[in-house]
Parts: sequence; C-alpha cells; structure tokens
Amino acid sequence: MLIVRDLHTSYGAIAALQGVSFEVPEGSVVALVGANGAGKSTTLNTISGLLRPESGSIRFGENEIAGWRPDRVTGLGLVQVPEGRQVLGSLTVEENLLLGAYTRKDLDVSRDLRDIYERFPHLKKRRRQIADSLSGGEQQMLVLGRALMARPKLLMLDEPSLGLAPLIVKEVFRIIAELKERTTILLVEQNARKALQVANYGYVLEGGRVVQEGPADQLQGDPRIVEAYLGRKQ
Repeated sequence: MLIVRDLHTSYGAIAALQGVSFEVPEGSVVALVGANGAGKSTTLNTISGLLRPESGSIRFGENEIAGWRPDRVTGLGLVQVPEGRQVLGSLTVEENLLLGAYTRKDLDVSRDLRDIYERFPHLKKRRRQIADSLSGGEQQMLVLGRALMARPKLLMLDEPSLGLAPLIVKEVFRIIAELKERTTILLVEQNARKALQVANYGYVLEGGRVVQEGPADQLQGDPRIVEAYLGRKQ
C-alpha cells in the first residue's frame, strides 16, 4: 500500500532523513521504532506532506505523492494522527469529530459518528464539551476518532502514547490492536516494546537511517534490540 524509497529530508543544514526505505503492506501494522531524534516523526511528516523531501520516492497505491500538499495526501485516504494530540481546543468534541470527515465526498456521516461513540463512550458523554477541557487520554481518543471519521485507507499514528499515564497507554494500544482488524497502520512510537507487540513488522531507525528490520516477534527477541530499545519488560 505504501512504498518509501531512499527518502532524504533536511531541516536547513541538518539532514534528518538519510535514505530511509520501507514498505507498509495492506492489512498490516508496521512500526517505526527508535530513540528520540532518530527521524521517526520526520518520516511521517514527510509522507503526509507537512515536510518536503529533498529526494526519494513515496508511493501510495498508484500515486507518487512525494512533495504533495497535505490536503491532497489526506484526500487519498492517508491520514496522520499527529504527535502531541493537537485537538481543535476551542471547538466541541463533536465538532472536532465532524471536521475529521471534511474531505469526504459523501454527506451522511451520522453512522460513522455513532460508531466512534460506541468505540469511545467517554467521547459520547463529553460530545458537547470544549476539547481543551478533556484530559490527555480523552484528547488522544478524540484525535483517533477524528482520524477514523475520514475513513482512512492507511492510518499513521505518531507517538500515540506520548505523555500518557500507564493505564491510558494500555488502553491506547488495546484500541490500536482492535483497529488493525479494519485499517492498515503505520505506527511511530518510542515505546518500542508496546509497538512491536501490536505490529506485524518493524523497522529500527537511528540517525535518520533504517539500521534493522524484521518481523515484530523476531525484533522483540533480538538481544541487540532488547538492550538498545526494550529494556526491562513493562
């Protein structure tokens, strides 16, 4: 579904991505793991059009999308959930959700809204609340729901556990495990253990390069990965 080849992206003179290549097959969960500053979020932002690559190929389905604007990328069904949640704070929960369906051509989103409220019952209780008044965990549920309202073909999740309490992190990954039954997912996550537990395949990034890849269960058992990224069992 998504094929990235030899991707280079820089912030001025700083080379953030130095030839990143990976694939996301349809119906899979692929994890990009690595330390802070490895290039994980930069990879997603380049794919979604928030950053322009210097060179390389990004192929989504039949389209070469490197350098496309974010609205064109989203219109193809490639939807990113940003790091740090980024809710539309002055709008209500329901207004945030409805804006997630903005690019859709069909007018009836009521069924999707009902599905979101069934999946995230806390959002239904708070649907008239201003989004800024929600807890961090509730805001994470809101941005996940907002992305799902776009009916994504591929959902890109950028650090979904960042800054959340352990119990909420567990709930977020439970939801991701459910979503993978219906949606292809590209997951960026510093919590490598949690990411690899839910993924089918993983890529390890260091210094803007892919330094290792393999089936997620094999990476979890690799002593080098355990020592560098997994640490003690959580």
